[in-house]
Amino acid sequence: MRVLVAEKCGFCPGVRNAINLAKRTLEQEKSAYSLGHIIHNEEVVSQLSKDGLVPVDSIEDIESGTVLIRSHGATLDQLEDIRNKGLKIVDATCVLVKRVQKIARQLNEEGYKVVMIGDKDHPEVKAVVGSTDDVEVVGTPEDLDKIRLNKKLGVICQTTQSPDHFADMVAAISRRGFSEMKVINTLCRETMERQTAAVKLCRQVDVMFVLGGKHSANTRKLAELCKKHNPQTYHLQNWAELDKNCLFGKTVAGVTAGASTPDEVIEEFVRNLENHDAGSVG
Repeated sequence: MRVLVAEKCGFCPGVRNAINLAKRTLEQEKSAYSLGHIIHNEEVVSQLSKDGLVPVDSIEDIESGTVLIRSHGATLDQLEDIRNKGLKIVDATCVLVKRVQKIARQLNEEGYKVVMIGDKDHPEVKAVVGSTDDVEVVGTPEDLDKIRLNKKLGVICQTTQSPDHFADMVAAISRRGFSEMKVINTLCRETMERQTAAVKLCRQVDVMFVLGGKHSANTRKLAELCKKHNPQTYHLQNWAELDKNCLFGKTVAGVTAGASTPDEVIEEFVRNLENHDAGSVG
C-alpha cells in the first residue's frame, strides 16, 4: 500500500519540551509528580510513570518532592498551594499557553470582560481561567445566551481550536451588544499548520488515519476536520487499534498525528501500512 504522511504532524515544540523536562527531572531526582497527565498520550504517560513520574489529581496527594507543571499549565491557586507546601516546581507549561494567560490578565487589568473561545473542561482553558479574575468560556454560539457581555469585550481563544471555529465564534460574539471588542489571536501556529496539512492530504487519499490520544483536543480536531473532507477517516491511538477491514480495496492511505503523538507510533503505523496487502481482509 502507498502511504503519504502529512508534512506537519507529531510532537509540537511545547510537548517535546515537556517530555524532555520530565526526563531530565527524573534523571536527577528519580521520582516526581505531575499535576494531571503531562500530555494527552497514554503510551507516553505510561512510560514516564514507569520511570518515576506519578500523575496526581490534587496537590493534597503530594507530601514532599518535585511537581512538574504539565504543558497545559496550572492555575494561580494551584501554584500557590504547591509553594505553600514547600514543594519544588518544574514548569513545563507551553510558552504559548503562558502567553494566553498573560493576555487574559492584561485584558482584565485594562477593563475588558474576557471571553475565551474553547472547551471549558480542557486543562489549558481551566489554567487560563484560573490565571486571572472573571473569564467566561464559550464553546458554541448557544453559550453566548448564558453569559452577560460587557460593553468592552476582550476575546481570546484556546490554542488548539481551529481558525474556522475561532472566526465563526468571533462573528457570533460581534452580533451581540457591546461598545468595543478587542480580539487577540491566541491560536497555536503549529496547530494551524497541522490542520492545514491534514486537510490537504486527506483530499488526496482513499483512507485517512489520524493518530493520537482519545483525550487529545488537537488530535480530535484533526480527525473532525479530515472527516469533513474524507469520510474514510479514522482516529486511532496506534496500529493495534486498526481494523484492517477498512483497508480492503484501498491503494493510497494518508497519515497524520496530533501534537502529543510520539514519532515511533507514527513510524510503526506507516511501516505496517506499507507492508499491508490492500487486497486482503483482516
